[in-house]
Amino acid sequence: MEGLIELAGQLEGVQVKELAPLTTILVWTWNSLYRLVVLEDSSVSVQGGALFPRPTTAQLEGASLGRRFVMTGWICVGLLMELHVDGRRVMTSPVVAIATEPVRRTVVH
Repeated sequence: MEGLIELAGQLEGVQVKELAPLTTILVWTWNSLYRLVVLEDSSVSVQGGALFPRPTTAQLEGASLGRRFVMTGWICVGLLMELHVDGRRVMTSPVVAIATEPVRRTVVH
């Protein structure tokens, strides 16, 4: 367990709950590109990969080593992204890169 705590401190990632609603997160994995939009807490709209051709509401469980260890609410480079969608667990291939796009505030005159 101590080794896992040390590993967690060295990972590159984002904690989704710390992001403002409507923040966009781009997540590249070995196999796909996913676009997530933060809704509230761990709720996201996810699009990308073979399973999400259209925006789909999901719960982000976190960064995973594959069922054994989940960093709740995180997306981390090198780990799997784990989501719950319609009562089923979805795990991506390992994450290779993450980028966030802040919410764009528009002003109507």
